[in-house]
Amino acid sequence: MEAPVRIHHFGWEGETVKSKGFVFVLFDADNGIAKAILNRPKALNALNLEMVELMVRQYRAWHASGDVNCLILRGAGPKAFCAGGDVKTVVLQSMEGRWQEAMAFFETEYKLNHALATLPFPHVAILDGITMGGGVGVSVHGAYRVATEKLLFAMPECAIGLYPDVGGSHFLPRLAPGLGLYLGLTGARLKGAECLRAGIATHYVPSAALPDLLRALEGLGRGASSGTVQQVLDTFQAREAVPEAAGFEETLAQSRALFDGAGSLEEIYRRLEDAQGNAWARSALEMMSKGSPLSQKVTFEQLRRGAGLSLADCLRMEHRMVQNIVRDPRSDFVAGVRALLIDKTNSPQWRHASVADVTEAEVEAFFEPASPPLDLPTAEPKL
Repeated sequence: MEAPVRIHHFGWEGETVKSKGFVFVLFDADNGIAKAILNRPKALNALNLEMVELMVRQYRAWHASGDVNCLILRGAGPKAFCAGGDVKTVVLQSMEGRWQEAMAFFETEYKLNHALATLPFPHVAILDGITMGGGVGVSVHGAYRVATEKLLFAMPECAIGLYPDVGGSHFLPRLAPGLGLYLGLTGARLKGAECLRAGIATHYVPSAALPDLLRALEGLGRGASSGTVQQVLDTFQAREAVPEAAGFEETLAQSRALFDGAGSLEEIYRRLEDAQGNAWARSALEMMSKGSPLSQKVTFEQLRRGAGLSLADCLRMEHRMVQNIVRDPRSDFVAGVRALLIDKTNSPQWRHASVADVTEAEVEAFFEPASPPLDLPTAEPKL
């Protein structure tokens, strides 16, 4: 039997949270309202194995208890909701041949993504700062995502030799035509108002109004439900105009024209190269030129497959894919993280010079069955 997660009673005041004995995730629950804080601000609340283990255990406990009506998640500190996963630690484990430890992080992280999606009560993530990779995974699968002007969203995995995981296979293909592929292949960043327009966020509330919003949500108590939470969020969003997402209409139009409906990654490159007079296309090409050619080819196939899969099956697919990466100490993932985060040369040495050098067999190998498969509950998303 798993040990219970320690509950820390806290308010929302202040930018950081202190507790007796440092804890990376703080939990509280009272009168039907559960709260969680990612409490690693010096690391921009990047997720490590301890954090995802704590969250899976507590989310499942709250799910089973029948005593929670709403769960609110935010990040400690003024800069980030969650900047992603602690990939530096994972890569060091892979380099040392400790791939089982690296797999433990990914496996538990994907279980957390599924646990979030299957909660029987509304989950509200407060995206008040950097939200990338793993941070997207612990928010986007929940019922509500509240953006602020401080939100900076990205799925930058191709730049480190990985692929858009944490359920990226599921949510990216379901954005506007071509937009998910554009975000996944380029790692392009979006601001708060753009995330609302894209459907990545469900609401927009200025950062200064968050203390009042949080008090209002807590005030719902046992009366919290999808309907009452939605009403509170709608009310706060309506209090002042959402900033215009300047230039985002062009991103929607260009991603549709240049990324949607392409039969191959090479076709996307041809479209972008043919549109070199277009500043937007030049920018997209420049961003893609920095990524791993193998990761980009794998991402293209991953999102194509994910468009027709449930979230659970997408996570199982991503679990198979990552096993092929962490077992190889010479992978592009190791090369990318090492160059950007460990050695800091900022010049990863990718296996392939261009996407044309990547074979179909190399791509297919990422999707081959792996053992053991990811074990997920049978429940599908509730909300």
